Amino acid sequence: EEIASQQWFEIANLQNLKPTEFDRIGLGAVEQPQIPGMQAVEAYSKLRVLGKPGVGKTTFLKHLAIQCNRGEFATYQVPIFIALRDFAEEGRENGRFSLLAYIREALIVAGVSNPSVLETLLQEGRVLLLLDGMDEVLNQDSIAVLREIRKFSEKYHKNQFVISCRTAAQKLQLPGFTDVEIAPFTQAQVTTFAQKWFVAFAQRNLQLGQNQSKEFMHKLDLPENWQFRQLVRTPLFLHLACWMFQGEEKFPAKRTEFYKQGLDLLLGKWDEAKGIDRDDVYRDFRLPQKLRLLSQLAAVTFEQGQYFFEQRIVEQYIEEYLQTLPSAILEPEELQLESEAMLKAIEAQHGILIERARGIFSFSYLAFQEYFTARKIVASHNLRALEQALGGLVSHITDPHWREVFLLTVAMLRSADGLVQLMKQQIDALVAQDPYLQEFLMWASQKSQTIPSSPKIATTRAFYLALAQSSHTAAHFALASTLDQGMVLDAALENLLLEFATDHSQDFAYVNACSEALNNILVMVLDAGFYKSLQQLKNQLPPPSQSRERLQAWWQQNYAAWVEQLRAMIANYRNIHHSWEFTPEQQQVLQRYYDANQLLIDCLNSNCEVTATIRQEIEATLLLPQKELEDREWQGD
Repeated sequence: EEIASQQWFEIANLQNLKPTEFDRIGLGAVEQPQIPGMQAVEAYSKLRVLGKPGVGKTTFLKHLAIQCNRGEFATYQVPIFIALRDFAEEGRENGRFSLLAYIREALIVAGVSNPSVLETLLQEGRVLLLLDGMDEVLNQDSIAVLREIRKFSEKYHKNQFVISCRTAAQKLQLPGFTDVEIAPFTQAQVTTFAQKWFVAFAQRNLQLGQNQSKEFMHKLDLPENWQFRQLVRTPLFLHLACWMFQGEEKFPAKRTEFYKQGLDLLLGKWDEAKGIDRDDVYRDFRLPQKLRLLSQLAAVTFEQGQYFFEQRIVEQYIEEYLQTLPSAILEPEELQLESEAMLKAIEAQHGILIERARGIFSFSYLAFQEYFTARKIVASHNLRALEQALGGLVSHITDPHWREVFLLTVAMLRSADGLVQLMKQQIDALVAQDPYLQEFLMWASQKSQTIPSSPKIATTRAFYLALAQSSHTAAHFALASTLDQGMVLDAALENLLLEFATDHSQDFAYVNACSEALNNILVMVLDAGFYKSLQQLKNQLPPPSQSRERLQAWWQQNYAAWVEQLRAMIANYRNIHHSWEFTPEQQQVLQRYYDANQLLIDCLNSNCEVTATIRQEIEATLLLPQKELEDREWQGD
């Protein structure tokens, strides 16, 4: 199989991917076969290991060296680990690039002064040469370093060679080498890593470490943490997640903090920690400039629904950004070359933008594109620009693709009052012009006011709106929330009618089941009139001991009218199960209205900065009809 970025795809085939499949391009839709790393090294004498930043390339090469040293791998070989950036620096200083001389110097430092030892090992094929970080070599040295590697690997071809390189820099060709790409961690590997990490962190307290790792995996598997699960398949982010989790045994209340720290690592600190100095057009960009560029690119593409984009498109966006800088290049040809070089630098250095297929780029994780889009909104340079940006955001309130951007934006704002108020206005406007939907909301509001012990009346409104649409959902809601007894009764009655609507004309044991179901309902009925009417209706059911023929005759003649009596009785006494008949368009509007309200609630519950007054105002007016909203505004509530 080809490395993902060398495969051919059409953008149209990529845009409809589910969010959870986003980072699996080249590995997901058509699952490429995976083999253990050690097996790949054993299978190929010349191997180039590719991977995104932080995926564990250096760690893998060092692991090979340790295993070889212990005699657990390639027992007849001697491992030699070389950081290619150090080799390149020394070669530049000395005026020649010689792996043989460099290794001899290293052996002398290690106490092996006889030069014939190295020559003998190389001639007999007993060296495991591990060359780390081809992408970390400065551009001015890369050709000389590659030439030396080719010459050395051809002259001493009996030996084993493993080179690591970031995927984005794979165009540095090495004939005769087989390319493999480090795959993301599997769930089992994430679990193993977490267990070892927490046990090591707990030092002597083995039980504490094991308990923390179990809690980490348990919370990682929660539905709301699916984006964490995508990111932690990279060791760098998994380490960061473990580190941030270990203090309070929970993930950050604001995911923005996790993204910020992770991106800080990718945008500079990772190279700094490894002592890497880059030498391209991008090196003079400071962190704020990098953030602004990536935020601009993310916002423009996300607004247009572009999760994958052609190379020429992303280069155009970079050109537009470069033209806004004080030292802007005005020559079109020079600007084009600059933007092309910058795209390559962003990909190679940070792995935030990656080439998914030939000429097709995307952010490495959808979460990064969403984060940078939210950051662009929040970083608006003045109040008017911020208001415009927030207004643009709320126009997407019914688009599920924008859900995470809303949650990230509300978490990043110093004050989220303005955003949640705009969201509330936009949500109310969804149903404001439909009289029938307004009537439906009015019914739910009036019904909710008859429930005396409701903790939050908006919760009760939500319950009855759900009940009218899906009684099974509402029943679970009532039981799970341990709400008012009347709400539990209403859910049970709706379920009863739903069950009675099914054709049981050939199931004569069902008569007895109807009687039992009504008995269970009667236990919950407190209203004397309703109780009496239900009892009378129950008495109309024929005894199950009657003959099959008489039961069938009753069923055919009376059952439909009997169910209609029950329905009318429930509507009269409980003010539920009215025959709400929505058009398909109205059903879609209602679903969007429900989902948008849920998004607003999720934003309010996301540890964002909203004043108590605004929070209370929004919570009190959720799911209200337009007339009641206007009345409250008129009264100054």
